[in-house]
Amino acid sequence: MRNGKATVPGVVAEHLAAIEARASALGAFRKVRGEEAVREAQAVQVRGDLAELPLAGVPVAVKDNIEVAGEATRNGSAATPAEPATADHPVVARLRQAGAVVVALTNVPELSLVAFADSVYGTARNPWNLDRTPGGSSGGSAAAVAAGLVPLAVGNDGLGSLRIPGACCGVVAIKPGLGVVPAPTHDWFEMCENGPLTTTVADAALALGVMADDATLAPRAIDLRIAVAPNPLPVGLSIDNEFQRAVEEAGHALREGGHTVVPGRRLPPIVGMSSIVTWYSCAAEDSQGLPAAKLERRTRTLAAAGRTLRTLHLDGTRTRDRWRANGADLWFGNADVLLTPTLAHIPPKAHRWGRRGLTKNTLLNVGYAPVTAAWNLAGWPAMTVPYGRHSTGLPIGIQLIAPPGAEPQLLGLATHLESTRPWSRHAPTA
Repeated sequence: MRNGKATVPGVVAEHLAAIEARASALGAFRKVRGEEAVREAQAVQVRGDLAELPLAGVPVAVKDNIEVAGEATRNGSAATPAEPATADHPVVARLRQAGAVVVALTNVPELSLVAFADSVYGTARNPWNLDRTPGGSSGGSAAAVAAGLVPLAVGNDGLGSLRIPGACCGVVAIKPGLGVVPAPTHDWFEMCENGPLTTTVADAALALGVMADDATLAPRAIDLRIAVAPNPLPVGLSIDNEFQRAVEEAGHALREGGHTVVPGRRLPPIVGMSSIVTWYSCAAEDSQGLPAAKLERRTRTLAAAGRTLRTLHLDGTRTRDRWRANGADLWFGNADVLLTPTLAHIPPKAHRWGRRGLTKNTLLNVGYAPVTAAWNLAGWPAMTVPYGRHSTGLPIGIQLIAPPGAEPQLLGLATHLESTRPWSRHAPTA
């Protein structure tokens, strides 16, 4: 599109046609911006700086908790205001300035509270297996990218909500560190960060640089000390054996690439407990002021638990503050990067879990996706990349974590892993 071999309206029209043909079974979108996207594409095509735009005409889907001018930000809920946003969130504004065209808003669970993607607006499904969830809360975004309906989607990650769906759907997702990219409006006690989902590391790096307005966020190849933890969870919590083997194999590949590889450690149990009670507190915070009668059962029970814990001063604040201040540094030791599985077990079924209560949703979330939250508490960058296939046919994701400022190192390692073991860019059924 930059050099005139394709037109922006033509490319956007092709993506809209693919969405119309295949999106209904996937449930990835709350709204497809057909006419609006066509008008945006026409405006990009006549820009005088088209040849210099880093995302010239790239169709983008935006998670429905990020403001898009002229669109309601429903965040998966009938209880949120239906009035359209008056301005783009800074991340959306930067993407548009870089030439991207917003073609759709993606489905999320109510208030983006869980690692699924079901709500009153529909249930998003995993393109690798439509019976399974694409994860969450950026599940619609990950499903859309994995199905080839858009090459780039925007999501955010409060306790793993980019990395979890990225791993479920076999795409690349990076959560930047604190303050690198403008945060979502509901930033979950400064734990939640906006980030991209793509099919390649190069695309993720390009999109992250645009979202951060920082051209230095490019993959950097340097020798690193990598701690490999096939099971970083406290004793008693399990991780799928195939996921563990993928991490071990990735560790061997990085050693052969010249990096120093050492054994990783198990996370302190108190960090996991703090993650859960912080999650409940976020539900209480984000549901405040919304009409309870319009909230789903899941949201009401999560919020009630959060209010109770906050009344008892058991909301995880002290542990979270200690972990962010120096606990994560001390635990990390002399490693530069930590390598773990992204998930503990394969994604659950794609059901309307919002109609279930606290216990069922907590057990499902913690059972399959307990590995990511510690790094939101710390405010550190982390990402997931695909690494092989599970015996069920679903993709396997491995997680890379590093201290603040190390996004380029993570992208560099991910680039190496992509070159040594390339992955399918899209689900085979896409």
